[in-house]
Amino acid sequence: MYQRILVPIDGSPTSDKALAAAIQMAQAFGARLRLIHIMEETAYLAGYDPFGGYAGDLIRIMRESGEKILQEGMTAVQAAGVAVDTMLFDQLGQRLGESVASAAKHWPADLIVVGTHGRRGIGRLLMGSGAEQIIRQAPIPVLVVRAADRAP
Repeated sequence: MYQRILVPIDGSPTSDKALAAAIQMAQAFGARLRLIHIMEETAYLAGYDPFGGYAGDLIRIMRESGEKILQEGMTAVQAAGVAVDTMLFDQLGQRLGESVASAAKHWPADLIVVGTHGRRGIGRLLMGSGAEQIIRQAPIPVLVVRAADRAP
């Protein structure tokens, strides 16, 4: 059914849960995974200098962090016996949904598996929803894996 599954990862527990679901699907379908990490400038606004640029060290740290996240994800996928490759998107200025949609078109993927925190209300308003961006712009089906429910 699905042979090429794209998985955006960011190293969060929610992302890890989506990766685990993607691994299970890949094993069941004999599919391969492509893990992507997108360096989003909004995630690093504190590093923005007042003169309109990013500190060189911040970009380097963001890239190294993304590479580490991808390497850890690739190690987990390979341990499960699933074919995998990775891509780091380090072109700042493109929104998450746009980057994932572009990656899905160019690979070409059959399915996107993404985690969501399931934020509501003010949390969603302030933080936005990466999963929602991806769903709105995806050219293919998206499986959304929700974070574990919080204890009351």
